[in-house]
Amino acid sequence: MNDKTTGASPERHGDREEIARLLPAPADWDLPREQHLRHKDLLMHHIDRDQATSARPARTARRLLRPALLAPATALTLACALAAGAALHGGDHKPSGTASHGAATDMRPAAALLDRISVAAEKNATPTVRDDQFVYTREKARGADLTSGKAVLGPLMDREVWSAQEPGPLHRLGLVREDGETYPINAELGDTGGTPAGINRPTYSWLRSLPTDPDDLLAYLYAKTPAAQGRERDQAVFEQIGSLLGGVMPPRTAAALYRAAAKIPGVTPAPQARDALGRRGLGIARDDTRYGIRTEWVFHETDFTFLGSRSYLTKDTPYGKAGTLLSSVAELAHGVVDKAGRRPADAERTTA
Repeated sequence: MNDKTTGASPERHGDREEIARLLPAPADWDLPREQHLRHKDLLMHHIDRDQATSARPARTARRLLRPALLAPATALTLACALAAGAALHGGDHKPSGTASHGAATDMRPAAALLDRISVAAEKNATPTVRDDQFVYTREKARGADLTSGKAVLGPLMDREVWSAQEPGPLHRLGLVREDGETYPINAELGDTGGTPAGINRPTYSWLRSLPTDPDDLLAYLYAKTPAAQGRERDQAVFEQIGSLLGGVMPPRTAAALYRAAAKIPGVTPAPQARDALGRRGLGIARDDTRYGIRTEWVFHETDFTFLGSRSYLTKDTPYGKAGTLLSSVAELAHGVVDKAGRRPADAERTTA
């Protein structure tokens, strides 16, 4: 008998819970937050896929931290990344930074570019999104598999995501179609009562409720972005903002996010930034100097729309040489539909 809440049998659900409990604790991870979340989702995805394969025709539902952080790779990536992370920096944990500490980097070029991007974002017209609808996103993405102890770049994959907009809490968060297969998106492990709209499930209504004053918004993000021992706070918030970009977003919220990002120390222009399709555009980046990883956002050169993002090593590590790509995404289309699984006829395309 299937569990109507999750779409999986109680026995299978219990197996996944037990496997999740055996994972290393994430409080002291040695990869940036965005990379960690990608790898954690991947492990859950492959556990789901393995169980679904062994129990066909029943299909096990997929769990997801947030649709924007999906990335292709193989099973056990998270466990490998956490185990190898200790070798990357010898377990030396320095106090994390805060926005008030400042930075030596000249912020003026990045702030000027982000101001131009925010002005353009504020003028964008977005469709009306009801709580009973789904926001649709289509993108190309690829990610590095760290299972072998080296970063092995996977193929470029097409992905479609339908994100439920109900405030919740919800057990079924939407639908994802990837690599020719379709999976339900379930609440995060541990959210037995369901996952509400919020920073880990950003619905249109929740995004619209955020402060639009950049200082107030940045203070909110510093307060709400999950913390981890030894993790640089400024980088975590920069990546948190990056996880919210793209998709259908209230124009004033988008503008406020860009203006807030301009206030984070260490944010710089990235003239060579490219998305997963190789589209070059206007780039905004921040380096995690402790871990030697750079995260970049890419924007269209003329209309300033968000094209995608990428992250790569900036110094030699056990995972690979400087320049090794870890993940990249290219945003292709967005829209709003009444039912998960349907493609919008009038999806807003961001393809250059």
